[in-house]
Amino acid sequence: MGMIIIRFKLRSRTVYRLLFILIFFPCIASAADPEFSLSLRDHRFTPAELRVPAGKKIKLLIDNQDASAEEFESHELNREKVIPGKSKLFIFIGPLAPGRYPFFGEFNPKTAQGVIIAE
Repeated sequence: MGMIIIRFKLRSRTVYRLLFILIFFPCIASAADPEFSLSLRDHRFTPAELRVPAGKKIKLLIDNQDASAEEFESHELNREKVIPGKSKLFIFIGPLAPGRYPFFGEFNPKTAQGVIIAE
């Protein structure tokens, strides 16, 4: 009977350690990626130039404040993502080499334009 209790205690410690890792590791991992924001209003991205650190993966929040959907597209970043009207979404990009990475709105390419500058 004493062996069963000892085994249970060892197992419960392992369970607590695993729970700790599962609960706190995602918070630590997400805090490591720098976060930047773009907003979309009147079919224009703001800011039109976004400066980000080169060599780092970044988390880009796009806030579509228009009523209509828009598609964030960049051939240089190899990204295409539809953002429904009045919604937000995250896109992960990088790590990027230093340079300029243009992007545009597929549904309004004449006005919805911008560039990410990695430096």
